[in-house]
Amino acid sequence: MKLLRFRVTNFRSVEDSGWIETDDVTAFIGTNESGKTNILLPLWKLNPAKEGEIVATADYPRKHYNDFRNLDEKPVFIEAVFDVGEELVQELATMTGSSVDEVRETTVSRCYDGTYSVGFPKAAPQRTIKRERLGSVMSKAVEEISAMPPMKTEEALKTEILKITAAAEAQIKTHQDIDDQQLKVVRAFLGKISFDGTPKSSSIAPRFQRLLDEIKALEQEVSQPHPEDFSEARALVKNKLPKFVYYSNYGNLDSEIYLPYVIENIKREDIGAKEGAKARTLKVLFEFVKLKPEEILELGQELKPGPNQAKLTQPQIDQMAEQKKERSILLQSASADLTQKFRDWWKRGDYRFRFEADGNHFRIWVSDDKRPEEIELEGRSTGLQWFLSFYLVFLVERADAHADSILLLDEPGLSLHPHAQEDLSAFFDGLAKTNQLLYTSHSPFLIVADRLDRARKVYVDQNGTSKVTADLGSVEGDSEKRGAGYTVFAALGLSVAESYLVGCTAVIVEGPSDQYYLSAIKNLLIASGKLKPVRELVFPPAGGTKGVKAVVSILGGRDEKLPVVLVDSDAHGKAAAQALRSGLYASEPNLILDVQSFTKMPNSEIEDLLPTALIIAVLDRWQRGANTPFADKYVTGKPIVPQIEAWAQHQGIELAKPGWKVELAKQVKERLLKGGLTPIPENTVKQWEELFKAFDQRRADSA
Repeated sequence: MKLLRFRVTNFRSVEDSGWIETDDVTAFIGTNESGKTNILLPLWKLNPAKEGEIVATADYPRKHYNDFRNLDEKPVFIEAVFDVGEELVQELATMTGSSVDEVRETTVSRCYDGTYSVGFPKAAPQRTIKRERLGSVMSKAVEEISAMPPMKTEEALKTEILKITAAAEAQIKTHQDIDDQQLKVVRAFLGKISFDGTPKSSSIAPRFQRLLDEIKALEQEVSQPHPEDFSEARALVKNKLPKFVYYSNYGNLDSEIYLPYVIENIKREDIGAKEGAKARTLKVLFEFVKLKPEEILELGQELKPGPNQAKLTQPQIDQMAEQKKERSILLQSASADLTQKFRDWWKRGDYRFRFEADGNHFRIWVSDDKRPEEIELEGRSTGLQWFLSFYLVFLVERADAHADSILLLDEPGLSLHPHAQEDLSAFFDGLAKTNQLLYTSHSPFLIVADRLDRARKVYVDQNGTSKVTADLGSVEGDSEKRGAGYTVFAALGLSVAESYLVGCTAVIVEGPSDQYYLSAIKNLLIASGKLKPVRELVFPPAGGTKGVKAVVSILGGRDEKLPVVLVDSDAHGKAAAQALRSGLYASEPNLILDVQSFTKMPNSEIEDLLPTALIIAVLDRWQRGANTPFADKYVTGKPIVPQIEAWAQHQGIELAKPGWKVELAKQVKERLLKGGLTPIPENTVKQWEELFKAFDQRRADSA
């Protein structure tokens, strides 16, 4: 099962996060105290691999604590939507009699009392039929019976059938939609006809009985149970729900461990979060190396002479020596096992670990090729401490929770060097091949500039509650929201700066949606051989037309060369282009490109460079609750964005500005990359080629 999106409500500082879309790797970025942790914790508590208990005093929102504790039915705090996968969808479809499309997605929610609810949001069994359909069935029966010559003994029967059927038809004329109860009434009304004494050779009676059977079939059609009505289906989903493995920085291992405390803390439930996290990591450490702290402690105990002994006997001395020898062998074996497995997993450094026990103390020593002398774990970098601790929790809890567990990492690798953080980010991509991963961070080195579509901003709104948005370019709101976006811009700056070192072409665009579209187009053109850029192309967004000048100033200052700028041809884009050509770009106005030059459509925007049919299909699927699909309202030859906004307003659909364009771009990008160039109209591909040729040529002309 794959997590598609989730929603947190009434959990600590989060009143309502809204639906949060997830990818194979999803990053939550924000300032300190913005509530990033409070986004991950409820997801962990949906189905924790280990621990993760609901704690009312910690998890209830403080302002609702008194209300919640007195409620008989506790509120939902987490709701998540999953794609159940091919194997499970077939099993659910067979079990419920539904189509695979109806049960492909499942919603799982959990209340504060620990109870679960399972739903199938795409399932909508038919509950009514149109009056015309039932009328057609009855009219056809009347027509055929009217044409049948009756036997002498059934003349009265025929008359009665035609009369009562006409009366039944009259009863439904006031209804537009017919449900199962109305069908039962009609069938009961018609069922008053008696066939006693009807000859076996009658043709009228069988035809009338067929009418009753057809109406009964319609009853069954509109009485099809919802997949949610099947307790077996709900139980199956709950049983297959992936486990969530959560890890935070304060669970790092210490180098010296006092075994009596370890044994005590592992069993306790009343310790604080920090000590509890450490106890959890220690527990998985001993599980991983197949040791028991009680055994290590017992094997290392010094024997004392008995009440009537002056000193230990030789057998007692031998026993104690044998126990310590056994402990030493156990620790050596465990050390070698950890060293080998960690080396296979993390390639940045050839580390060797050694466990040592001395009485009640357990120590972890570390060495590597560059520093062969052993140093306590606590004396090594906190980055290594974090990675070793995360490694142990991940492997042990994932093994217990099966391979499809979902990883939740809170502020991973903050103490790692920037290069190591970049390695960690790449490492996450590798993990995501087998385990979906969500993490929080405020480090730009853990945000991949080429994959900004998987980043979500977390900020505190004016009401003091935590909010989440996929709109990375917006700078509206208070300083917290702007601060959350700073990480993205820092990551973008790092990426662009690094690209400039190898001589790339940076094309400044207005927003993230432009970046998504152009990145996808670039990949498609390169894959098909239609584009062979002499320099790498990157598309840093400026956060709107107002931000173009600022971003251009920053990027243009690195090599004293102005970057190419692409703006929409709407009013804002035209104003931005004019300002740049009369100011910063006065000497090189040719570096300002506008969309209209390639679409030949006045007031066009970046969306008008994309296949119209694809955008319409994605939009109507995304906003499928509309009464009239956008496809029925689209006018060819006019910019599509204003048409979408007008259609949404008429349909009563609220499109979050400017976030809706980003979400649409993300979905269109995914469809583009899956389909390739084959279904793209030839004239659209030609426009793309001309656009990208202009990117490279304009930059070359200004060199």
